[in-house]
Amino acid sequence: MKNTALPRIDGDAVMHGELLGHCRLGRGQVWCDPEGRHRVGCLDAADQEDVDLLMAGESGMLAIHDPPYNMVAFGSVETSAYIEWCSRWADTTASALGADCSLYVWLGANQKGHFEPLADFMVMMRQKAFASRSFITLRNQRGYGTQKNWMAVRQELLYYTRGNPVFHAEADYTDIPKILRGYYKEVGGVRTENLERGRSENIRAGNVWVDVQQVFYRLEENVSGCYAQKPLKAIERVVRASSDAEDCVLDFFCHSGTTLLAAERLGRRCYCMDKDPVFCEIAIRRLERYRGTGKTGWQMGNPFENGHDESKEQGRHG
Repeated sequence: MKNTALPRIDGDAVMHGELLGHCRLGRGQVWCDPEGRHRVGCLDAADQEDVDLLMAGESGMLAIHDPPYNMVAFGSVETSAYIEWCSRWADTTASALGADCSLYVWLGANQKGHFEPLADFMVMMRQKAFASRSFITLRNQRGYGTQKNWMAVRQELLYYTRGNPVFHAEADYTDIPKILRGYYKEVGGVRTENLERGRSENIRAGNVWVDVQQVFYRLEENVSGCYAQKPLKAIERVVRASSDAEDCVLDFFCHSGTTLLAAERLGRRCYCMDKDPVFCEIAIRRLERYRGTGKTGWQMGNPFENGHDESKEQGRHG
């Protein structure tokens, strides 16, 4: 395929059909990393047997999920049906995680549709085996909107835990320097302010992230065709804060493979899946490209530009 950007894959049936011929996985198959670290499955997140196949008797310590919430915003799925489906994959996720674990879920809020499905998902999760911990907002550098409403420039990330999982506060310092004076308190009989305290000249990440760049075509990490791609920096922040080296990180909607790549770069293992063989293939190729070149994406190109179909059988299992 030519060294050009792809159109949005899930919105172009012809392109999607062409790409299927380049995929090494079919429904129900799992790719096992030749280096023994990761697994990618063409599987259904809401199917317990599929999740068991992916996990192969192991358990994860952290899950980072980005379910396709735009189905509700675009009206292709009723909110009630979407939440019922979310309830099922929340249960399979719980079964795949250890006793002390973290779960992060990216979700959207349709501001012209009663903020669905975000509000409905939050209510549903009250019945699950997770405790809510934080509501994180990623501030996009670009947005969309109209002249009759506020511009939409946010993405929502929900943080849940079960038991007593790790959280490394020192791992989530940002590039933002401490510049504001104030917040005075007495320490050892001396009145100090916040610039004088702490172990870093930079501030920790709060639950509003303004220092993470939205992915667009000029960034090296860009994977064209993957409309819902999340920034690598955001995923790496979560992985650093909520897991230890060699922990298993889960992603049941792997899409462009960002969680898989973050796990590779940070010394974790990743077990991920997607129902669509095309996105499974993209995730695997992104990992292979990183290992071969050190590049995190394709910038102005695409994952299928050089073929590489001779390796389709490598690591594949039914």
